[in-house]
Amino acid sequence: MTDRELSELAKRRGFFFGSNGVYGGTAGFYTFGPQGAALKRNLEDAWRDRFTVRQGNSEIEAPTVMPEAVFEASGHLDGFDDMLVECATCGDSHRADHLIEDATDIEEAESLPVEEIEELIREHELTCPTCGAELAGEPVEEFNLMFETTIGPGSGQAGYLRPETAQGIFVEFPRLKEYARNQLPFGVTQIGPAYRNEISPRRGIIRVREFTQAELEKFVDPERDDPPIGEVEDVKLTLYPIDEQEAEDGDYVDVTVGEAIEDGTIESAWVGYYLGVAKRWFRRIGVDLDRLRFRQHLPGERAHYAADCWDAEAELGGNWIEIAGFSTRSDYDLRKHEDHSGEAFTVFRQYDEPKTVERPTVDPDMSVLGPEFGGDAGAVAAALETLAERDPAAFEAEEVTVEIDGEEYTVDTDVANFEVETVTEAGEHVRPHVIEPSFGVGRIVYTVLEHAYREDEVDGESRTYLALEPGLAPTDVAVFPLVSNDDRLTSLATELSADLRAEGLSVTTDDSGSIGRRYRRQDEIGTPFCVTVDRDGIEGDGRDTVTLRERDTAAQIRLPIDALDEELSALSGGERRFADLENAYESVETDVSRA
Repeated sequence: MTDRELSELAKRRGFFFGSNGVYGGTAGFYTFGPQGAALKRNLEDAWRDRFTVRQGNSEIEAPTVMPEAVFEASGHLDGFDDMLVECATCGDSHRADHLIEDATDIEEAESLPVEEIEELIREHELTCPTCGAELAGEPVEEFNLMFETTIGPGSGQAGYLRPETAQGIFVEFPRLKEYARNQLPFGVTQIGPAYRNEISPRRGIIRVREFTQAELEKFVDPERDDPPIGEVEDVKLTLYPIDEQEAEDGDYVDVTVGEAIEDGTIESAWVGYYLGVAKRWFRRIGVDLDRLRFRQHLPGERAHYAADCWDAEAELGGNWIEIAGFSTRSDYDLRKHEDHSGEAFTVFRQYDEPKTVERPTVDPDMSVLGPEFGGDAGAVAAALETLAERDPAAFEAEEVTVEIDGEEYTVDTDVANFEVETVTEAGEHVRPHVIEPSFGVGRIVYTVLEHAYREDEVDGESRTYLALEPGLAPTDVAVFPLVSNDDRLTSLATELSADLRAEGLSVTTDDSGSIGRRYRRQDEIGTPFCVTVDRDGIEGDGRDTVTLRERDTAAQIRLPIDALDEELSALSGGERRFADLENAYESVETDVSRA
């Protein structure tokens, strides 16, 4: 299925379409229509069920606008860039690495340095996609992707739309750790919008400027906390590690989670654990596992905060597209926010038994430091305290020197009042490390749609349908009267629809056109089941019945109306399969059962 075919289906059936069309559209922004919004919501609920509820994590919802100080601390102001090349003829800007990937066999050009990108543009004589002018010789520049704004009237306070949901979790860590009773490990999730001012949005909702992320930040003690590998150690993964990517004849490595961790292919046991959890979840929501791989980031393409990173990539239209990332962020974010805010981003770890330790301390004589160093006296005292912790031997000489902002300050050792105290400690402060599984919700929606697309022939007629998982489909069931000119049938269909909605099912109705056409309309949007009210079911002497049609096989059964809500709820919740019902109820063959 091509991108164009999927985009046309998505627009025609209300999954997604470009925003602001009446004003010419706005590149990089999409509206999810009635079907797409429902599918996206179901996918988010499925993610929340697996990564929040079932793992015992907490969920928060942070603002999408944050002050500049947050991103200065996180490193996004200096290290969140894409490579831009501007056409001197028409003035349009393009992602330089994307131009390289489109014109060559290089898959991950973003990992290359700017100088090499400029050389590749010259070597391959690349031209502007807009006007065809040559780009050789044009400078490639780093472009920061964050949307800037102001907070408050006038010049206000500088702020940015968040480029990821993670920082909203990190900056609240001092409070969140209290909610977790200062016990590691604990996890915090968030599902919400993020914004990146993409240079060249493309491929529908694959690369956009506003998108939804579902992220988990797992805070762990790096020395004590191990993941429950036993839960996933036998899950088989298709890996594409760095050494295979760099080899001329490199290939995928098919191993279990346990094997990949044991032989060091996956360095972090926590990352390996979440790859296993994610693989099972992708299967649950209908991702084609034959079109899924886990690729390790090359050194040059890692985010500034990532010690190691693997991407879950799906094959879409012949290309591999990242749909989730799994990073070891170490203590980078918490350390940076601690340094910039002055707050403690640590957790107190209590010892099993109190320990008696020797602790170097200083008690600088401020009556000497004040007159000698004036306004710098406080900074000198703080520097002496830090030096005592880091290098107690420095105080063995008669003088000790500290450096502040490149300037040296020398203090008599007796003025520093250095000594080693014997103290009893109940525990120590530990800065957690962070493991981050991050999912692109829109890209997964796209993946599920493409991987669910089917074409077949039923009774001599071609049919297209979306084989969506029942719990993910926008609509659980469609209810039809067999004909629309029979008041008894239409009245009962309306009543059944209301009853099923009261049971929490998503229901649609349709009485327009032939029953076969109505079936095909529902097949194309992925509705897994159709209920048809007909005269045969209500004119007999026994219990009133309806027919229930399954989307993928177009098979029908007849079952009592009073069993309908229970059976449909079980089917939608995954507790029963349609094959179970085929064994329990009468099969129906009609002229429209497979039309």
